[in-house]
Amino acid sequence: MKFTIPLIPRTKKNSMQVSFRGGKPNVRQSKSYLQYEQDCLKLITGQHKLNIDYPVNVKSTYYMPTRRRVDLNNLHSALHDVLVKAGVLADDNCKIVASTDGSRVKYDKIHPRTEIEITAAGDESNDSR
Repeated sequence: MKFTIPLIPRTKKNSMQVSFRGGKPNVRQSKSYLQYEQDCLKLITGQHKLNIDYPVNVKSTYYMPTRRRVDLNNLHSALHDVLVKAGVLADDNCKIVASTDGSRVKYDKIHPRTEIEITAAGDESNDSR
């Protein structure tokens, strides 16, 4: 399965807000990340909502609008959470997202986006270690 999310890729970790309630810190996602998540959910159509529950490789190419460095793992974390929330993946644990081979970050100032390709993982992902 292949599809594209035509939005500027975001991370959850770098989009946190801290507020204080009763003198205790409360950490939550920023409004910009929550809006990104909602926009992604609207764009992921029913044909992609497969609730995949077997080992897959999630290859993601993140096209960023700037050349600033970004942490690939943080991008993966946000994307995988969106894919679970959208019903594409049943979960984002290692028994389902067996690998992210081929994923990378590229630059595209005009058309930032995330291109996703999900394929069944090979037999090596079924190790019982």
